[in-house]
Amino acid sequence: MRDSSAFQPRLTRSGEEEFERCLRPARFRDFLGQERLLEPLEVMIRAAMERSETLEHLLFSGLPGLGKTSLALALAAELGTPLKVTSGPALERAKDLVGILSSLDQGTVLFIDEIHRLPKVVEEYLYGAMEGFRIEFTLDQGVHARLLKLDIKPFTLVGATTREALLSSPFRSRFGQVFRFEPYSEESLQRILERSAGILGVPCAPEALAVLAEHSRGTPRVANRLLRRARDVAQVEADGRIEASVVERTFQLLGIDEHGLERADRKVLEALARAEGRPLGLKNLAVATDEEEDTLADVHEPWLIRRGFLARTPQGRVLQEAGWELLGLRPPEAT
Repeated sequence: MRDSSAFQPRLTRSGEEEFERCLRPARFRDFLGQERLLEPLEVMIRAAMERSETLEHLLFSGLPGLGKTSLALALAAELGTPLKVTSGPALERAKDLVGILSSLDQGTVLFIDEIHRLPKVVEEYLYGAMEGFRIEFTLDQGVHARLLKLDIKPFTLVGATTREALLSSPFRSRFGQVFRFEPYSEESLQRILERSAGILGVPCAPEALAVLAEHSRGTPRVANRLLRRARDVAQVEADGRIEASVVERTFQLLGIDEHGLERADRKVLEALARAEGRPLGLKNLAVATDEEEDTLADVHEPWLIRRGFLARTPQGRVLQEAGWELLGLRPPEAT
């Protein structure tokens, strides 16, 4: 192990956080692995700019960590327009939305993360703003009620959601295009890791990056998190270079096994095994694993399903044959 007392940290905490922000792609050319989305988006941008129009409203849909926020930031940079960022839970009342919309400059990209969590009344105020760039709201009540109309400057709404099905049909239909993000290939993740390693200034062996990509669950956010932890191990326990042995040690410290399972994943599989083949509903599974329902549905289950360890059925979650084998158990005999 290196003498940690002799190590002089190169970055302050604020500098480290700045490096983490820098891992986000700033422009489309840095946004790797989602070329299928970028090509039609670039056409839309070019056409809108040639017509001197505001870009249509867009909906980004997909699992957490696939780059929805990053693409919204890169989109504003490509358009050369201001960017305003908020989230569905932050817009509790209609006046919160009115305050934001009334302050937007021409062509601003308004990014609303977790847009499926907008309150219904706020969502309805957005309808008019999206279609006619006008907000209608009522002052006072009863005989003294007055309907006021507020014109706002044309803007582009970009909504991000992990639960597209929770958006009402009228709301979803007001977006000009829906872009659905898919998990990244291991090759794309390795390219992302190479770029991130260059930004962080840490030398990496190609085989080490390949192992990190393999265990990143098709998600750049996970890939960059594992890279930063491997950098920590390389800095403290090795010579600063990320080799395959450093990655193996990193996984050991993080509780990631040879199958890529973390402790929480194994708890899910073990809970299903204890059900002895009976389906478990999401609520019961959340209680059995001490995890939030959203975390199970959005973070753990998609990867376990892609690996063939569990399946969702109308009755609930069930353990697949590959899951039984991984746990070293035999599935119960069918009755």
